[in-house]
Amino acid sequence: MELSEASVNAVKMSKERKKLIRKQMKACHILLKHDGIRTASHVTKSLVVANGGLGNGVSREQLCAAMKEMGELETIIMSPHKPYAFATYSSEQSAQKAHGLLNGHLLHCGDNSVTLYLSFVDSVPCEAEEHVPLPEGLSLVEDFVSSEVEALLLAAVDWVTFDDDTAQKALKHRRVKHYGYEFRYDTNNVEKDKALSVGLPDECVPILERCLKDGHIGAMPDQLTVNQYQPGQGIPPHVDTHSAFEDTILSLSLGSKTVMEFRHPDGRVVAVLLPGRSLLVMKGESRHLWSHGITPRKFDMVPACDPEPPAAITPHLGNPGNLTLSKRGTRTSFTFRRIRRSPCQCAFPSACDSQGAPSSLPSAPSLPRCQGDAARLEEEYVHRVYDAIAPHFSGTRHSPWPRVCDFLSSLVPGAVLADVGCGNGKYLGVNPEVVALGCDRSSALVHICAERGFQAFVSDALNVPMLTASCDACISIAVIHHFSTPERRLAAVRELMRLLKPGGRALIYVWALEQEYNKQRSKYLKHQSREPSGSPNTAEGQSEGSASPKRTVNSHGDVGITNVDRLDREVSGPVDQRPGEDQVHHGKLSVHTNRTAFNSQDLLVPWHLKDGKGKAGKGRKGGREAGNPVFHRYYHVFQQGEIEKVCCQVDGVRVQTSYHDQGNWCVILVKD
Repeated sequence: MELSEASVNAVKMSKERKKLIRKQMKACHILLKHDGIRTASHVTKSLVVANGGLGNGVSREQLCAAMKEMGELETIIMSPHKPYAFATYSSEQSAQKAHGLLNGHLLHCGDNSVTLYLSFVDSVPCEAEEHVPLPEGLSLVEDFVSSEVEALLLAAVDWVTFDDDTAQKALKHRRVKHYGYEFRYDTNNVEKDKALSVGLPDECVPILERCLKDGHIGAMPDQLTVNQYQPGQGIPPHVDTHSAFEDTILSLSLGSKTVMEFRHPDGRVVAVLLPGRSLLVMKGESRHLWSHGITPRKFDMVPACDPEPPAAITPHLGNPGNLTLSKRGTRTSFTFRRIRRSPCQCAFPSACDSQGAPSSLPSAPSLPRCQGDAARLEEEYVHRVYDAIAPHFSGTRHSPWPRVCDFLSSLVPGAVLADVGCGNGKYLGVNPEVVALGCDRSSALVHICAERGFQAFVSDALNVPMLTASCDACISIAVIHHFSTPERRLAAVRELMRLLKPGGRALIYVWALEQEYNKQRSKYLKHQSREPSGSPNTAEGQSEGSASPKRTVNSHGDVGITNVDRLDREVSGPVDQRPGEDQVHHGKLSVHTNRTAFNSQDLLVPWHLKDGKGKAGKGRKGGREAGNPVFHRYYHVFQQGEIEKVCCQVDGVRVQTSYHDQGNWCVILVKD
């Protein structure tokens, strides 16, 4: 008996419908498991849209365009970094129409495409606007110059001609020109007796006279730095040297808008949207105490501005649910400063080099005592560092480790592999016969993965948005040693095991305290004889903790920590310090000297960002020496047997094998 064409189509439609329902149910399960979002089985006016969030690269405008076709929308809430959004319609009929027609809908977002899965919800989280005050002394004047003046200023900067008169530099993350005086990145200061032959451009004079008249400055600036940023470029967090410049600093933004982040030493962060043609004025505390920087990325999360009715974009990003994505374009900043001729006498001596504070060595952070401490430490000394150094880091990381390759090559064709903390994706292409997915906290590194043709997404390593028991294998190479408490390191292992199918295997690498093992020194120490102890970055082929450090993320409060009892904070109690060894005192993290043996388990390891070819020296995060900024990455180096003890705390897991590989402790786990 032959089936009619209609019957065949009905069978096909039934299969597609069942597949859609299965995927929708999986999405509901993930939302409940990871964010506690309960979906409803009955029709309501509100929907949760899985895969429709900012974290998936979907902008508010793109999502609204699809949702508005179904009926009148009341609200859309898109929270920062989340892979989902909430939509509320004015009627249940419109919501039901969206649920029926948009489930399984492929939404095109520029070069990115996502499949939407919608479910009803009884309530939508209240995203009350949080008023985040600007740092004291900081003000922003929007539309400070007209489009005509903007064009005039941009035309006044000659980027084609390289000359000593304007001390033009082609740095790794931006192009720079100096007028009046050159700011020296090797000394983090200016040579005040060596003025450049070219003063400030004449086109700037009317603008500065207006700033004088409006009271933004008390005297005419005599130094100008022009920075040009392409999409994906930024500038590391820094405080302009006190002894170099007077109090007030003016920054005029031309071209594309961007987000600048201000950070207080106590951990407070204020993200400030700088629209094109706006003037940023830094005085007092905001100029002398808060660091400011721009994270290198191609998209920013910014306040949404609906044209009907018109909404003012507040200078600080206060409402976490009223955000969208903004693609960066070319931005040029004019930073005006006045050379200081006498020592700085500001009210912030702890940050003032004129009053005894080192200009490039801020105080080391303390060991974390609670969840908040741990989150702030990892944000400052892991996440932001790797966002800042991503291009340089990726450029020096290209050779996969042999024993990691052996593990990957042992996987059967068609196996699903998750690389949690994939960095630039150097392990994703080792075995082309497996389905390899990578995730990393650094959006810049995930973008590099995409450019190399790999499948990767931005994700928290403690909360990976993949189904439970969905992977045949997982790898975590040089990731877990970036978590700053025992609880977070254990949670990272548990998350890997959650992803594995029964019988699946995981390979974990962490940096070892024992860099000399079985009478053999690791390559990290072997290079000591060829390079000074303060040499910049370790080369490929050394211990994984140094050769390929990966990024971790905070857990968004998922792991509760109280009175953390640390694992062997120091090797064997107090020790006498000798030259080249780490220094630990008063609960502060030690700053490690490259190419030397570890003297504590919790420490900061320098990364010297190469803007040029100058030889870099030591320095804490945000410092500079010999022309290169220095960042510091947090590590917990594992002693022998420690990673096995952590893994054995996870139920249903056994250690198949463990070994020491060039300065790393390594384990292969099997999920029972």
